[in-house]
Amino acid sequence: MGAVSERVWARLPEGARDVLVDGLSQSDLQSVLLDVSRERAAKVTPARLLQRWQQDRFVQPSETDPRRLVQTQQRLWELLPERFAGVELSPVTPLGTCSAIATINQHQVLTTMRSTEVASDPTNELALEAAVRRRAGQARVDLAACQRVVRAQAVEGPGMFAHFQLFALVSSARDTGSGRTEAEMLIDHLRFWRDVLGDSAELTFTTFTPSAVRERIDDTVRPALKTDLVEDTERTTGANYYSGTALGIAAGGAGLGDGGFTTWTADLLGDAKERCLTSCISTERLTAISA
Repeated sequence: MGAVSERVWARLPEGARDVLVDGLSQSDLQSVLLDVSRERAAKVTPARLLQRWQQDRFVQPSETDPRRLVQTQQRLWELLPERFAGVELSPVTPLGTCSAIATINQHQVLTTMRSTEVASDPTNELALEAAVRRRAGQARVDLAACQRVVRAQAVEGPGMFAHFQLFALVSSARDTGSGRTEAEMLIDHLRFWRDVLGDSAELTFTTFTPSAVRERIDDTVRPALKTDLVEDTERTTGANYYSGTALGIAAGGAGLGDGGFTTWTADLLGDAKERCLTSCISTERLTAISA
């Protein structure tokens, strides 16, 4: 991507990059890009449109039966504890939502021309909403959302698509010391996923950074759950994404999602004492393994 970008920039007049990146106001840049898009759209023929519909991975329909998917969604919402407030998220979010708090490369996100980006992870957006509610004085915020997201990185293999649906939870509260706040959040998240998956639930955790949370998992979290919580000492995925402890969510050997603690609400609120736990699963994967 870097080499291609540099080749394109080299074709533009000297100074064009500085003007586009820093020289224009956001509204002026938006106007220019919209004009370019309008003129390009005017040249699209029906034949070309049909070709793009068949070939563009971003627009091809999901292979999941929507009737079964709705049933999965309904069951998830019915099992969700009342403490979690449901949020119907917008399909777009402010530009930089992922790269600013989750350190995701912007090339992996579908950016729009209006200072927004297409939603790629509901946990990022829920963290933003949680920060707003925490700032308003809510002692602990627990949110849930079900959202279809788009990711721009190339994917290959069965069951891999550019867009898919995620059911996500985000909890945020101020630290009370000794890992107690984190333990309470872990219990609420893990209980929900256990209730969703039943006896087939395979819940794991990985401690990337030693902390009091590890002790609370043994003396508080595990006794409160009615299923095994297995420590995955081999996991390395997410070590630079999650803060301290990460979760794995699977059933019958099939990976469904993951989660973990992040610094997102702490960063958004400028408060190092803020704690944030996220977890999510793919509803389409859950639908595929459900009877």
